[in-house]
Amino acid sequence: MKKIEDVFDPFPILETARTLLRPITQRDLMDIYRYCSVPEVSRHTLWNTHQSTDDTQRFLEFVQQRYTLQKVGPWGIEHKGTGVIIGTCSFIEWDNDHRKAELGYVLSNQFWNQGIMTEVIERVITFGFDQLQLVRIEAKCHPDNTGSYRVMEKTGMKLEGRLRHYLKVKGRYEDILVYSIIRL
Repeated sequence: MKKIEDVFDPFPILETARTLLRPITQRDLMDIYRYCSVPEVSRHTLWNTHQSTDDTQRFLEFVQQRYTLQKVGPWGIEHKGTGVIIGTCSFIEWDNDHRKAELGYVLSNQFWNQGIMTEVIERVITFGFDQLQLVRIEAKCHPDNTGSYRVMEKTGMKLEGRLRHYLKVKGRYEDILVYSIIRL
């Protein structure tokens, strides 16, 4: 049985019609800052809007640490047409024994409503089932994050329920929706 950490050594590069999913590097700092500094993008995330490139640099250092220590870290979503990083996607939690993982993702608002994140998540789900031998993949979002739960629905995930006051986000307790897809 494969462990997720082993499959990510070396870090897998995935491709979709419009994107390349690859490791994030220092040269991606300004691309990431551009969308992480937009309040609308960070509205439903656990992190605060980046106020300066220092915030983005701290994120890049965290990512590099994940790559080094755990091997598993976020994919940078590179737009093939421009070579620009327009978002990230990752298995933010996983359980090798139970063959399950949770996805997290964010996308620049300049690319919303174009089907790009749906394309990315479909590819990552396929990778999770085929390469990681996962049985269950889940994702969570705020009930007001229509774009996120639509991505989940379009990729075949089913709503499992609403967890009330599940997370304290930016000083407030928030409900979240849980979606999942299982390998039959």
